Amino acid sequence: MSYMKENKQEKGTETPVFNESSEQNVQSTSAEVEQACAQDATETDELISIPKSEYDKLKQELEEAKDRGLRALAELENYRARTNRLHAEERKYASMDLARAILPVWDNLGLALQIDEPEKNGKAVLDGVKMVYDEFLNVLKKQGVEKIDALHKPFDPNFHESVAFMPSDEYPANTVLVELKAGFKLHERVVRATQVVIAAQKPAESDNADSAS
Repeated sequence: MSYMKENKQEKGTETPVFNESSEQNVQSTSAEVEQACAQDATETDELISIPKSEYDKLKQELEEAKDRGLRALAELENYRARTNRLHAEERKYASMDLARAILPVWDNLGLALQIDEPEKNGKAVLDGVKMVYDEFLNVLKKQGVEKIDALHKPFDPNFHESVAFMPSDEYPANTVLVELKAGFKLHERVVRATQVVIAAQKPAESDNADSAS
Protein backbone atom coordinates (compact mmCIF):
# COMPACT_ATOMS: atom_id res chain seq x y z
CA MET A 1 0.00 0.00 0.00
CA SER A 2 1.49 3.31 -1.09
CA TYR A 3 1.20 6.43 0.90
CA MET A 4 2.23 10.05 0.51
CA LYS A 5 2.81 12.74 3.11
CA GLU A 6 1.99 16.13 1.80
CA ASN A 7 2.54 19.47 3.46
CA LYS A 8 2.32 22.92 2.16
CA GLN A 9 5.83 24.22 1.48
CA GLU A 10 7.01 27.77 1.39
CA LYS A 11 8.98 29.24 -1.48
CA GLY A 12 8.23 26.37 -3.87
CA THR A 13 10.04 23.55 -1.96
CA GLU A 14 8.70 20.01 -2.41
CA THR A 15 8.10 17.34 0.23
CA PRO A 16 9.93 14.04 -0.49
CA VAL A 17 7.64 11.07 -1.36
CA PHE A 18 8.11 7.68 0.34
CA ASN A 19 6.52 4.36 -0.61
CA GLU A 20 7.02 0.64 0.02
CA SER A 21 9.31 0.28 -2.98
CA SER A 22 11.65 2.95 -1.61
CA GLU A 23 11.89 1.17 1.76
CA GLN A 24 12.72 -2.13 0.05
CA ASN A 25 15.47 -0.50 -2.00
CA VAL A 26 17.04 1.03 1.13
CA GLN A 27 16.99 -2.30 2.97
CA SER A 28 18.49 -4.09 -0.03
CA THR A 29 21.28 -1.55 -0.37
CA SER A 30 22.13 -1.80 3.34
CA ALA A 31 22.38 -5.59 3.10
CA GLU A 32 24.72 -5.34 0.11
CA VAL A 33 26.98 -2.86 1.93
CA GLU A 34 27.19 -5.09 5.01
CA GLN A 35 28.00 -8.13 2.84
CA ALA A 36 30.76 -6.24 0.97
CA CYS A 37 32.33 -5.06 4.23
CA ALA A 38 32.34 -8.58 5.63
CA GLN A 39 33.97 -9.92 2.45
CA ASP A 40 36.72 -7.22 2.57
CA ALA A 41 37.48 -8.06 6.19
CA THR A 42 37.75 -11.77 5.35
CA GLU A 43 40.11 -11.10 2.45
CA THR A 44 42.28 -8.81 4.61
CA ASP A 45 42.67 -11.48 7.28
CA GLU A 46 43.94 -14.06 4.80
CA LEU A 47 47.72 -14.58 4.83
CA ILE A 48 49.67 -14.08 1.61
CA SER A 49 51.83 -17.12 0.94
CA ILE A 50 55.05 -16.86 -1.14
CA PRO A 51 57.72 -19.41 -2.01
CA LYS A 52 60.59 -19.80 0.46
CA SER A 53 63.15 -18.80 -2.15
CA GLU A 54 61.31 -15.52 -2.73
CA TYR A 55 61.11 -14.97 1.03
CA ASP A 56 64.85 -15.57 1.44
CA LYS A 57 65.57 -13.20 -1.43
CA LEU A 58 63.43 -10.44 0.10
CA LYS A 59 65.03 -10.99 3.51
CA GLN A 60 68.51 -10.70 2.00
CA GLU A 61 67.58 -7.51 0.16
CA LEU A 62 66.21 -6.07 3.40
CA GLU A 63 69.43 -6.85 5.25
CA GLU A 64 71.48 -5.29 2.46
CA ALA A 65 69.32 -2.17 2.51
CA LYS A 66 69.72 -1.94 6.29
CA ASP A 67 73.49 -2.30 5.96
CA ARG A 68 73.61 0.44 3.31
CA GLY A 69 71.57 2.69 5.57
CA LEU A 70 73.95 2.16 8.50
CA ARG A 71 76.95 2.84 6.26
CA ALA A 72 75.33 6.05 4.99
CA LEU A 73 74.68 7.23 8.55
CA ALA A 74 78.29 6.49 9.52
CA GLU A 75 79.58 8.43 6.51
CA LEU A 76 77.29 11.35 7.37
CA GLU A 77 78.59 11.45 10.95
CA ASN A 78 82.18 11.34 9.69
CA TYR A 79 81.42 14.17 7.26
CA ARG A 80 79.90 16.28 10.04
CA ALA A 81 82.88 15.67 12.32
CA ARG A 82 85.33 16.53 9.53
CA THR A 83 83.40 19.70 8.61
CA ASN A 84 83.24 20.85 12.24
CA ARG A 85 86.97 20.25 12.61
CA LEU A 86 87.74 22.27 9.48
CA HIS A 87 85.51 25.13 10.62
CA ALA A 88 87.19 25.14 14.03
CA GLU A 89 90.63 25.34 12.38
CA GLU A 90 89.46 28.15 10.07
CA ARG A 91 88.20 30.17 13.05
CA LYS A 92 91.39 29.46 14.99
CA TYR A 93 93.66 30.67 12.18
CA ALA A 94 91.36 33.34 10.71
CA SER A 95 93.84 36.07 11.73
CA MET A 96 96.78 34.47 9.92
CA ASP A 97 96.61 36.89 6.96
CA LEU A 98 96.35 39.89 9.30
CA ALA A 99 99.31 38.66 11.34
CA ARG A 100 101.46 38.26 8.21
CA ALA A 101 100.43 41.69 6.91
CA ILE A 102 101.18 43.47 10.19
CA LEU A 103 104.66 42.02 10.70
CA PRO A 104 106.35 44.59 8.37
CA VAL A 105 104.85 47.33 10.55
CA TRP A 106 106.47 45.69 13.56
CA ASP A 107 109.80 45.56 11.72
CA ASN A 108 109.70 49.25 10.77
CA LEU A 109 108.70 50.25 14.28
CA GLY A 110 111.70 48.35 15.62
CA LEU A 111 113.98 50.15 13.17
CA ALA A 112 112.60 53.51 14.32
CA LEU A 113 113.41 52.62 17.92
CA GLN A 114 117.00 51.75 16.99
CA ILE A 115 117.89 55.27 15.83
CA ASP A 116 121.05 56.42 17.57
CA GLU A 117 120.74 59.44 19.86
CA PRO A 118 117.03 60.04 19.26
CA GLU A 119 117.20 63.35 21.15
CA LYS A 120 119.51 64.66 18.42
CA ASN A 121 117.64 63.03 15.57
CA GLY A 122 114.10 64.01 16.49
CA LYS A 123 113.06 64.58 12.86
CA ALA A 124 114.29 61.14 11.84
CA VAL A 125 112.34 59.57 14.68
CA LEU A 126 109.22 61.53 13.76
CA ASP A 127 109.53 60.57 10.10
CA GLY A 128 109.99 56.91 11.07
CA VAL A 129 106.92 56.93 13.33
CA LYS A 130 104.85 58.62 10.61
CA MET A 131 105.96 55.97 8.11
CA VAL A 132 104.90 53.21 10.52
CA TYR A 133 101.57 54.98 11.14
CA ASP A 134 100.77 55.23 7.41
CA GLU A 135 101.85 51.65 6.78
CA PHE A 136 99.69 50.44 9.65
CA LEU A 137 96.62 52.17 8.15
CA ASN A 138 97.36 50.61 4.76
CA VAL A 139 97.58 47.14 6.30
CA LEU A 140 94.22 47.62 8.01
CA LYS A 141 92.68 48.91 4.79
CA LYS A 142 93.81 45.80 2.89
CA GLN A 143 92.04 43.71 5.54
CA GLY A 144 88.81 45.71 5.09
CA VAL A 145 89.34 47.88 8.19
CA GLU A 146 89.16 51.62 7.47
CA LYS A 147 89.41 54.71 9.62
CA ILE A 148 86.12 56.59 9.97
CA ASP A 149 86.41 60.09 8.53
CA ALA A 150 84.77 62.33 11.13
CA LEU A 151 86.60 65.67 11.41
CA HIS A 152 84.46 68.63 10.28
CA LYS A 153 81.71 66.24 9.20
CA PRO A 154 78.10 66.36 10.43
CA PHE A 155 77.65 64.30 13.58
CA ASP A 156 76.39 60.78 12.78
CA PRO A 157 75.38 58.64 15.80
CA ASN A 158 75.92 55.52 13.69
CA PHE A 159 79.66 56.23 13.47
CA HIS A 160 80.41 58.89 16.08
CA GLU A 161 80.23 59.04 19.87
CA SER A 162 79.80 62.54 21.27
CA VAL A 163 81.64 63.16 24.56
CA ALA A 164 81.52 66.97 24.74
CA PHE A 165 80.14 70.15 23.18
CA MET A 166 82.08 73.26 22.19
CA PRO A 167 80.84 76.63 20.93
CA SER A 168 81.97 77.51 17.42
CA ASP A 169 81.53 80.52 15.17
CA GLU A 170 83.12 78.78 12.18
CA TYR A 171 81.06 75.58 11.94
CA PRO A 172 77.31 74.97 12.32
CA ALA A 173 75.85 73.08 15.24
CA ASN A 174 76.37 69.30 15.42
CA THR A 175 79.56 69.48 13.37
CA VAL A 176 82.52 67.43 14.56
CA LEU A 177 85.18 69.85 15.78
CA VAL A 178 87.71 67.48 17.37
CA GLU A 179 88.49 63.76 17.09
CA LEU A 180 89.50 62.52 20.53
CA LYS A 181 89.85 58.85 19.56
CA ALA A 182 89.83 57.52 16.03
CA GLY A 183 87.05 55.14 15.00
CA PHE A 184 87.26 52.22 12.59
CA LYS A 185 84.85 50.09 10.61
CA LEU A 186 85.16 46.62 9.08
CA HIS A 187 83.51 46.98 5.68
CA GLU A 188 80.11 48.42 6.70
CA ARG A 189 80.17 47.33 10.37
CA VAL A 190 81.53 49.68 13.03
CA VAL A 191 84.42 48.23 15.02
CA ARG A 192 84.75 51.28 17.23
CA ALA A 193 82.92 54.60 17.00
CA THR A 194 84.92 57.81 16.80
CA GLN A 195 84.91 59.79 20.05
CA VAL A 196 84.29 63.41 19.06
CA VAL A 197 83.61 66.91 20.31
CA ILE A 198 80.82 68.58 18.37
CA ALA A 199 79.76 72.19 17.88
CA ALA A 200 77.14 73.36 20.34
CA GLN A 201 73.84 74.91 19.36
CA LYS A 202 74.11 78.70 19.36
CA PRO A 203 71.80 80.42 21.84
CA ALA A 204 68.82 82.24 20.39
CA GLU A 205 69.02 86.03 20.01
CA SER A 206 66.12 86.50 22.43
CA ASP A 207 68.07 84.64 25.09
CA ASN A 208 71.07 86.93 24.50
CA ALA A 209 68.86 89.98 24.82
CA ASP A 210 67.34 88.73 28.05
CA SER A 211 70.70 87.99 29.56
CA ALA A 212 72.01 91.45 28.57
CA SER A 213 69.05 93.17 30.23
